[in-house]
Amino acid sequence: MRRQNPICLFLFKMIDLQYFLNDDVVALARNLLGKYVFTQVDGQIAGGYITETEAYKGFNDRASHAFGGRRTKRNEMMYAEGGRAYVYLCYGMHSMLNFVTNKEGIPDAVLIRSIMPTHGEELMLQRTGKRQCSATITDGPGKVCKALGISTKLNGTPLNSDMLWVEDRGLTIPSDKIQCGPRIGVDYAGEDAKLPWRFWVRK
Repeated sequence: MRRQNPICLFLFKMIDLQYFLNDDVVALARNLLGKYVFTQVDGQIAGGYITETEAYKGFNDRASHAFGGRRTKRNEMMYAEGGRAYVYLCYGMHSMLNFVTNKEGIPDAVLIRSIMPTHGEELMLQRTGKRQCSATITDGPGKVCKALGISTKLNGTPLNSDMLWVEDRGLTIPSDKIQCGPRIGVDYAGEDAKLPWRFWVRK
């Protein structure tokens, strides 16, 4: 199928990659709530606005893949300049979408934990095997990637590409609707597991 140009489909403000060079990954993780993320896979577009994130702060964060300067084939993309996707497999089966942030060489990243579907809902239902579209089909990082058709093939993709991009559509989440707390599934990180670096939109 011929790939469509997303610019022809939406009136939007694609986020400039400069946005991801912010050196405060925690603040950026909070600010990403309400931003839209889209994919175009095999000419089909799907997406929605971000409702939950987690910040991972490079070298000193025991929950980070790059803690202590660890550098492997899997996490190499974390060291790229901010504005690229870091996609890895969890438990060898679930793809996880992260936005690389900060300048090159500083491995900060934001995990996209959930989105609210707004575009391509029928496509998401096909991909997830569900019958009814709701927030529950994308309320976990693995679910987000499954619904959006994201695999490790998109690792390293710029966040302003025609395959994967982020938009600012002017949606502002009120402060009283934003909650924060410890990240999920990082008990191995000791005291760092208690850091309130997970942000989500209260239902």
